[in-house]
Amino acid sequence: MGNTGDIVQKLWNLCKVLWHGGVTYHQYVNELTYVLFLKMAEETGTENQIPAEYRWRKLCALNGLEQLTFYRKLLIDLGSLGSPLVQAIFANASTIITEPVTLTSLVSNIDELDWYSAREEGLGDLYEGLLEKNATESKRGAGQYFTPRPLIECIVELMQPQSGEVVQDPAAGTGGFLIIADRYIKKHTDDLFTLKTSEQDFQRRRAFQGMELVQDVHRLCLMNLMLHGIEGPVQLGNTLGPSGAGLPKADLVLTNPPFGAQGGEAGSREDFTYPTNNRQLAFLQHVYRGLKPSGRAAVVLPDNVLFEDNTGQKIRTDLMNKCKLH
Repeated sequence: MGNTGDIVQKLWNLCKVLWHGGVTYHQYVNELTYVLFLKMAEETGTENQIPAEYRWRKLCALNGLEQLTFYRKLLIDLGSLGSPLVQAIFANASTIITEPVTLTSLVSNIDELDWYSAREEGLGDLYEGLLEKNATESKRGAGQYFTPRPLIECIVELMQPQSGEVVQDPAAGTGGFLIIADRYIKKHTDDLFTLKTSEQDFQRRRAFQGMELVQDVHRLCLMNLMLHGIEGPVQLGNTLGPSGAGLPKADLVLTNPPFGAQGGEAGSREDFTYPTNNRQLAFLQHVYRGLKPSGRAAVVLPDNVLFEDNTGQKIRTDLMNKCKLH
């Protein structure tokens, strides 16, 4: 991990600055994402997607109440200005910072980090480190959006995603499955260099798709994908509602969907043969119905899926009839 690990620790230590304001880890990572996005755009030479008046240097040039007032306006305005990615990351953004001195401390500390080393080692790894820290430190909540990376790596190695395939995660969380699948493909194509230009374009823009229900988590996912060079469409929406029915068919589905008996809108997919309020059974139907012919999937599910009676039994029978099940 090297310097990236040091930077993650420094960023994590900054959250103590926000603690006295009663800020949770999850809120902190969200807040940090807004500020980091501006800084990383400067570092990666992609500031052209942000309106000139809201770039990193403009924020750094201010301090005190003036800076906080500017930052609040920036958060609101970037939700409707700039590139589609900028608008998605800043959608409904608001700050939890109430003291000007807190923001000044956050901005100046981030500006002073060793960004040269971070770029060398990969900004994506840095951000992943932050998400992992959030999942392990905050026992409640964050873990459900962050599947442990060794588990994802094992599943991806077994499923062997190939270039040219559409890879989908219908419960994308912070994007781990898509990022590790991308890494696997890059490892086997000399970082995409062995592919034609059109194939490289497909890998960057269309190969990785998915959906995430929670807006704050969707934000983290988009940021994570961007820093790993993936622009694939991961939509904000409910996979178990009508928007999920519109997801394109996939060659490979990799997912760790949320568990729980009641899924709120779990039963609102009209295309499901077996309506159910059980979220894992609903997600299972989405997965095998959403595969292309000869497509494949690996899904993390609780074992009650194997034993559930009535609708569960019908779904298992349907699954066995349509798929080779391991």
